[in-house]
Amino acid sequence: MSQPTPADLATRVRDGDLRFHELEDHADADAAAAARRLLVAEATDADLDPLGEYAFDADAVHGSNIENTLGGVQVPVGVAGPVTIDGGAGSGERYLPLATTEGALVASINRGCSVIEGAGGATARVTKSGMTRAPVFRVAGVAEAEALVDWVRDHEPALAEAAESTTSHGELLDVTPYVVGNNVFCRFRYDTKDAMGMNMATIATREACDVIEAETDASLVALSGNLCSDKKPAAINAVEGRGRSVVADATVPREVVEDRLHTTPEAIAEINTRKNLVGSAKAGALGFNAHVANAVAAMFLATGQDEAQVVEGANAITTAETTADGDLYVSVSLASLEVGTVGGGTKLPTQQASLEILGVAGGGDPAGSNADALAESIAVCALAGELSLLAALGSRHLSSAHEELGR
Repeated sequence: MSQPTPADLATRVRDGDLRFHELEDHADADAAAAARRLLVAEATDADLDPLGEYAFDADAVHGSNIENTLGGVQVPVGVAGPVTIDGGAGSGERYLPLATTEGALVASINRGCSVIEGAGGATARVTKSGMTRAPVFRVAGVAEAEALVDWVRDHEPALAEAAESTTSHGELLDVTPYVVGNNVFCRFRYDTKDAMGMNMATIATREACDVIEAETDASLVALSGNLCSDKKPAAINAVEGRGRSVVADATVPREVVEDRLHTTPEAIAEINTRKNLVGSAKAGALGFNAHVANAVAAMFLATGQDEAQVVEGANAITTAETTADGDLYVSVSLASLEVGTVGGGTKLPTQQASLEILGVAGGGDPAGSNADALAESIAVCALAGELSLLAALGSRHLSSAHEELGR
């Protein structure tokens, strides 16, 4: 039987014979996407031909990464570096792939990498790891809440057994209960190895919740009670961490600061204090940094991470101070960087290429090491970006750089 053409499929949708989301049931995903482009272009008078240029396997992404596929969007990818990273998950020179449409961003981060390289490289470490999911339960009152908290603490091994029955990789690390009136939130935290792990944590937690409901008087209201907290700015992530908490730092000699950044360690330290710390505090910000979101977002897009989790990933604190020898010490601490090297968008071909640039594609040996190394690379990228922007402010070159590079 011959394959229906995109025009045939579009006609059947117009005639009411097929529904818009059913096209892949009657043709391959490329033909279905082409049919949707015809229909949407007809309805909106838009030129959708550019969306038809993509490198991924449309059948592979349908139902896994996307629904109602039209095609693909291309974002320019640049590279910064190389920069030497002394990491807990691996050390050596790395190029940093960045997907962005913001002129001057790659140039700025590349300048920061060059300065860090001139200082002997950066150090980075993952200090805490664990993906969270926090369901909310309804109880009769505070006495029943206390009983549930005690039960959860006494039966954590049983909850771990239930949760881990759903995955061959995930491991329940701990469960922390929180009580608000007749609401009890249980924040489950998992080691998800090289996966970002949000789906893994959700499925595992659902199984554990069944045990709680069967063995206690509590009733599950929602599998996510927002104390996780996913894709929202939240102080709990800044304090307790989520995904990976990672820190990067470097000490830049005074002469390198003066010769390459055209400012001084004292100026950079003062700007950081007055801008990133005092200014952010006055604004009521959760992140105390200059533009960590830029580095996180660009590397997330390049490597196939969940772009909405830039909200948590940019929850970072930048510090800068002059050392006793008159050099510049600078650091970035990212509290909740949620990344993986397997699953989700990481399996798409262009994103795989970026992960291969970093040497972290697929699962690591030991498990979790590739995701750790990716987190360390993103932290150093953010460090380079912070250093470069603070120096541009110190030398008063920020506006001229954006003018020169088209922004």
